Amino acid sequence: YIISSKSGSTTEPNAFFAYFWEKVRALKGDRAGENFIAITDPNTAMGRTAAAHSFRRTFANPPEIGGRYSALSYFGMVPAALMGIDVAELLDRATRMSKACSGIIPAEHNPGLVLGAAIGALARQGRDKLTYVVSPQVGTFGYWTEQLIAESTGKEGTGIVPVEGESVGSPKAYSGERDRLFAYVRLGSKHDRAVAALERAGHPVIEIRLEDAYDLGGEFMRWEVATAAAGWVLGIDPFDQPNVQESKDNTKKVLATYKSRGKLPAVDTVAAAKAKAGIASLLKQAKRGAYFAIMAYTARTPQSEASIAAIRAAVRDKTRIATTAGYGPRFLHSTGQLHKGGPKTGLFLQVVQEDARDVPVPGQPFTFSVLKQSQAIGDMHSLTSRRLPVLRVTLGREPAAGWRALAMAVKQAVK
Repeated sequence: YIISSKSGSTTEPNAFFAYFWEKVRALKGDRAGENFIAITDPNTAMGRTAAAHSFRRTFANPPEIGGRYSALSYFGMVPAALMGIDVAELLDRATRMSKACSGIIPAEHNPGLVLGAAIGALARQGRDKLTYVVSPQVGTFGYWTEQLIAESTGKEGTGIVPVEGESVGSPKAYSGERDRLFAYVRLGSKHDRAVAALERAGHPVIEIRLEDAYDLGGEFMRWEVATAAAGWVLGIDPFDQPNVQESKDNTKKVLATYKSRGKLPAVDTVAAAKAKAGIASLLKQAKRGAYFAIMAYTARTPQSEASIAAIRAAVRDKTRIATTAGYGPRFLHSTGQLHKGGPKTGLFLQVVQEDARDVPVPGQPFTFSVLKQSQAIGDMHSLTSRRLPVLRVTLGREPAAGWRALAMAVKQAVK
C-alpha cells in the first residue's frame, strides 16, 4: 500500500490507511508495516506515523514542489516504478523538455511558455474552456491536467475551465458561445477527422503529437511550465489554492454536527426521477460563458460512466454549454478550487446516493459513508454561500436505476 500525502494530514489517505492497516495487521501482526510505503513531505504527521508503524520505506519529497506539480517527483515516480514503467526513460523525456523550457531559450521558441501564453491569452479573450481531445492510448492525461489547470488558475474570479472526458462533438455543438480552445494530445489517428472539422469551422486547436507514451514525461514538464505561464498572463498566483482548505473546514463542521447530534444536517435534495424541473431551472440560470459541472459523490461504475456521458452530451448538444464531471471527494482537490474561486459561471449538479453497504473508519466516530456525505454537504455549503446555482439530486438506494432516471430527466429538461 502506498500512502501518499504531501501535507500528511489529508483526510482521505489517512482514512484509507487506517482501514487497510487494520486489515493487514489482523493477518501479519507486528510485521504489517512491511506492506506499506509512505510518500510525504519531510517532518509531517504521515512521516511520523510511518516511522511508528515500521513502514517498509518512507520517501520524503522535496517540500517546495506543489502537489499538483509533483508528477515527476516521488509522488509520481514511485508508483510508476512499481507498475514496471521505465522511469529512467520517462525522466529522460522530461529532462529534454526541461532544457527546451529553460530560461536561456527565447520565449518564442520555449514550448512551455508558448503553450501557456496561448492558453492564457485566449482565456482572456473568452475562450476559457480548455477542451481536451486525447488519444485512447494516453486517455487519462486529460484527467491529470484537469487538476493542474483548474486548481492553479481558478481563483480571484478568473480561471481556465478544463473540459476533460467530454465526447468529441461536431463543430455545431460548439457554435454558441465560441468559448472553446481545443488541446489535441495525439498518439494515433482516431480523432484526426473530428479535430480537422473543428479547425475548418474556425475553432482554435493546439495539437501535440506524441511519438509514444513515454513522451508523457516531457508533457508533464511542458504543461507544468505552461500552467505557470498562463497564470502569469491571467494575473494570478498559479501556486496557491485558497479555497481548497475551505471545503476541508466545512467538512469538519459537518462532522462536528454529526458527532454532537448523531445525524447529518438536512439538505434540500430531489429524487433523480423527479429532477426534470430542477435541471431545467438550473440551466435557465446560465450566464454568458457558463459551464455545467456534474459532481458525483457516488460509486464509479460502468452505469455511472455511461449516464454521465449521456448527460454531458445532451446538455452540450442542446444548450452549447461546456460540461465537466468529477467524482467526489476527489474533485475537491482539483476542480473544486475553480468552482469556488474561479469565474461565477458554473451550473452545479451534485449527485449523491444512499449507500447500501458501509464500514467504519478505524479510530473515528463515523463511517466512510458519513465522511463522504459530510464532504458533499460541506461542498454544497461552499457553493450556496457564494450564491452559485446548484441542484442536489439523489440516486436513492439503487444507483443504477437512479442514474438511468437522471439521464432521462436531463434529456427531457433540455428538449
